[in-house]
Amino acid sequence: MNGDRDQGGSAQAERPEASVGDGDAAVAPEQDAAPAASDRTAASATVDSGISTDPWETFAPQPLRPPGRARRWAGQAGAVLRHEWSVVSFLSVLLSVAMTWPAALRAGDTLPEDLGDPSLVAWILSWSGHAVSHDPTQLWHTNAFFPNRYSLAFSDSLLGYLPASLIGTGWVAAIIRYNVLFVFAFALASVGAYALVRQFGANRVGATVAGVAFAYAPWRYGQAGHLHIMSSGGIVLALAMLARGHGLSLRDGYRRDRVRPRWIIAGWLVAAWQITLGFGIGIAFGYVLAGCVLVGALAWLLRRWRLPRRAVIFNLIGGAVFLAVTGLMTYPYLQLLRTYPQVQRTIADVKAFSPPLRGFLIAPPESLLWGSPHAGVRESLPFAPEMALLPGFTLIGLALAGLVVSAWSVRARILLAAGVAVTLICALGTNGPLRGQAGYVALYHLPGFNAVRTPGRLILWTTLLLGILAAGCLTGFARRGVEARGTRVPGRPEALLRIAALVPLALVVAEGVNKMPHPVVPAPPAGFAQLRGPLLVLPYKVPSSVLALASHPSPTANADELYMLWSTAGFPTMVNGLSGYEPPRQAELRAAGDKFPAPESIDQLRAAGVRTVVVLRDRAADPMHDAADIDTLGITREERGNLVIYTLNP
Repeated sequence: MNGDRDQGGSAQAERPEASVGDGDAAVAPEQDAAPAASDRTAASATVDSGISTDPWETFAPQPLRPPGRARRWAGQAGAVLRHEWSVVSFLSVLLSVAMTWPAALRAGDTLPEDLGDPSLVAWILSWSGHAVSHDPTQLWHTNAFFPNRYSLAFSDSLLGYLPASLIGTGWVAAIIRYNVLFVFAFALASVGAYALVRQFGANRVGATVAGVAFAYAPWRYGQAGHLHIMSSGGIVLALAMLARGHGLSLRDGYRRDRVRPRWIIAGWLVAAWQITLGFGIGIAFGYVLAGCVLVGALAWLLRRWRLPRRAVIFNLIGGAVFLAVTGLMTYPYLQLLRTYPQVQRTIADVKAFSPPLRGFLIAPPESLLWGSPHAGVRESLPFAPEMALLPGFTLIGLALAGLVVSAWSVRARILLAAGVAVTLICALGTNGPLRGQAGYVALYHLPGFNAVRTPGRLILWTTLLLGILAAGCLTGFARRGVEARGTRVPGRPEALLRIAALVPLALVVAEGVNKMPHPVVPAPPAGFAQLRGPLLVLPYKVPSSVLALASHPSPTANADELYMLWSTAGFPTMVNGLSGYEPPRQAELRAAGDKFPAPESIDQLRAAGVRTVVVLRDRAADPMHDAADIDTLGITREERGNLVIYTLNP
């Protein structure tokens, strides 16, 4: 160690001489030490004071200050808002508001389409929120259809909209809620279809055409009163998420490097949410998912697809959640079937609602472009509301062109064309080949399909497949234009081609414009909210002034759906109720109400537990309802404005 110090000391001693090498004269170390020390002192002082002695540094750019927290957050928010999916979502909401106008403007006093099924759905949405917040055990046993149980299962429950159902009370809140969800359903359908087709490999224009065509197909407006049918956005959004999670597209096939397990679990959760909206379109969706799982499992077992272990685990978890939710949703419907075996739909029911082939080229009356021109041929349909199923002529034309020119492979085009044919045959119901035995009737024997009597609603899948073919066509044309241009700088011809690519989109939007009526909902009579149940409201028939506002008026139209909407202020127990199924007990009480105030009618109502009969004077078709002899019948009579209230004493 001493040797090291000596060497170090000698080295230090030799450094001054070595530093004087090539100068003209040798400068003594003692003479040079003082200036060097002063320079070092000055430099250190300059550094300490933060002032540079370099005169050119004044002209140098100042160093950028790191952004503060607020600027970073603003930048991140801006990036999110500029993202493709944010822009698509925003534009989809704007388009939905425009296409359903004036639903957003008059959300508090009108309902789209008519005052029938929309009133029923508004009541369903309100009841679920009321039951969950007051007594969840009574969720499936509503205030209507007294004394029948599991009455919420008489139709699709729309429980997936429960968060919205928990906001607001009363009949005005019910109307606003319905209109908001009506606009939301269209927007979600377009976003979901856009996401699915974009994931498959379409360009933005092609995906937009597919999204708009799926959400605003002319046939949809014939179903506008059925929010559970309009709410199909979860179907396409779940398929888009699952495809993204599995790294699938129609252009590149399966790509292991693009597998994203988190999207897989998200897709299964959205699929489970879609099932909670109802089985009207959910049953077919469940079987489509089952088919996809079967194909995927075979591909995995045959080692065509090699999924990462995490993706397999997430599929198992997501599938288990989906099955659990489906099982929970199925239980009350099984109880309903056990209580009312006649609730099953028969082949005769399916036949009554099976559309002919020409129905797929006929638009409903709500279509602005085709409604009036198709009025004559629409009259030839046995039941036009379920049989006018035009998906759009522009969409059909683009899909046919997509069989020839497309971004999709030949195999994909063949499979898509086969899917269109199969779904179309199934949508024909008993009018399909072999009287439906090669189509819907074969599906009828699968669990769940015997609860559905409207095969024409499978046009949803036909429309989606046509949209995928159309998007492939537009993407294929765009790709050919890029290949033809080569390395040439884009000029006016390319700009014109981009503008021309928007023409199909404009045509699809034009075919989706509607002339839906938005009738004003009559307010309940004063004192209606204070009525005590169990009660029966008379009359059942809708007055002609209200019938005139319906898009599909019927001389036997029932006012029960409007009474159900009025009952959302307090939810009194009531015999009134109208849905897709009428239980025998309700039919008996309805017949008794038609005879009121006959003594046998009062006895029958009293025996069933009915304590109040309410007659609306301005709607009463039978003056005897307003002139009951209270002295001989054992009842009391009270007048509250437009209401005549009869109390049946025990």
